[in-house]
Amino acid sequence: MATKTKVAPEESKEPNPLFEAVRKVLLAGVGAVSLTVEAIEDLVEKLVERGELTEEEGRKLINDVWSKRKKDAKKAEEEVNRRVDELMARFDIPTKAEFEDLSAQISEVSKKVDTLKKE
Repeated sequence: MATKTKVAPEESKEPNPLFEAVRKVLLAGVGAVSLTVEAIEDLVEKLVERGELTEEEGRKLINDVWSKRKKDAKKAEEEVNRRVDELMARFDIPTKAEFEDLSAQISEVSKKVDTLKKE
């Protein structure tokens, strides 16, 4: 009787070049956003110290910037996901769901072969 084996992509110690490129772009974006937020917080602090903004206005301004940053980060994440999906389709790279579907099909065929061997 044949044993069931689950087909899975081979794990490699070398990182995927596409993954690494996307990771570097995302990390660069996160770093740029962090620097921008820090610069805005410093600017608001100086404006409050000089009396050009109240503390409440300063907090509101920083909260508004954080809120916008979160929305922009969400949009950026969606755009990156969309582009990665496009690249995977263009290069005909199977998705995890496709691997799982293929694995299920192989298991089903294996069961049928085992049944036929018994007959």
